[in-house]
Amino acid sequence: WRPSFYARMTNPRQTVVIVEDHEDSRMMYVEYLRMSFDVLEAGDGQRAWEIIQETPPAVVVTDLALPRVDGYELIDRIRTDGRLRETPVVALSGYSASDLTASGKPARWDVELLKPCLPEQLLEAIARLVSGRKSKG
Repeated sequence: WRPSFYARMTNPRQTVVIVEDHEDSRMMYVEYLRMSFDVLEAGDGQRAWEIIQETPPAVVVTDLALPRVDGYELIDRIRTDGRLRETPVVALSGYSASDLTASGKPARWDVELLKPCLPEQLLEAIARLVSGRKSKG
């Protein structure tokens, strides 16, 4: 018996999926968030979709410009899947919300953070989404 095991059983950690094709950025976010969450990671949208279907997360954090399946398509898949549609999504983008709106692509995410995004900003956004989700349920 270990106290950390008992703590996890009585207060299970939320799972966050990080989807970022730049490995250095992804690793920075993963390492920082592991202090507070169980973190799964993917370098492209297709792999992320496979992970999300296998282990539905509390929050998905995704870059929008990704190989194979881009972030927009990944978010569309999440929003149209009955089991996943309420999953909060944080979009990481190098473009501002006005640039994205002008592109004609609808914003289907809950929070948008501009790159470069500090890990502390990401943690704060995820924590708000997780606490909001708990209060709704």
